[in-house]
Amino acid sequence: MKIEEQVILVNENDEQIGLMSKMEAHQKAVLHRAFSVFIFNDAHELMLQQRATSKYHSPGLWTNTCCSHQRDGESSLEAGTRRLNEEMGFVCKLSETTSFIYKASFDNGLTEHEFDHVLVGNYNGEPQINTDEVASWKWMLLDDVKNDIAKNPSNYTAWFKIIFNKYYKHISS
Repeated sequence: MKIEEQVILVNENDEQIGLMSKMEAHQKAVLHRAFSVFIFNDAHELMLQQRATSKYHSPGLWTNTCCSHQRDGESSLEAGTRRLNEEMGFVCKLSETTSFIYKASFDNGLTEHEFDHVLVGNYNGEPQINTDEVASWKWMLLDDVKNDIAKNPSNYTAWFKIIFNKYYKHISS
């Protein structure tokens, strides 16, 4: 029997106040800790992933390189490194650039209410994607991403559009 993953509940100062199952936190829109990883190559292109169509929210949408939730006792950098390897099949040095709170509701009744830590790294190889998590991937220049979000906003996840629009200076390397 698989035990459901827990998320770290936090207050608006990112102080841990408890744990809750991931699904319950998304059903109740409870603020919890998360991270979003942005990987660039030496050509200043961003590695985007297309979420697997089996994901419980935002299936098939394009987003940043990977994202998830820290585990109890795990730092944002440790969590980002772990999840990058689990989803994209590689590891690289990450650094934390900024954090912010966002709330986004989805058609399936779930809500992301996250204290999101934005992590950035550099990698020049090809990922070995986990097809349970990722449908596809591509490199894109930030200007091209910006233009495509403007033309096709429904192709991108809510958090990616928020990060891209509000925190562009923190992710552009």
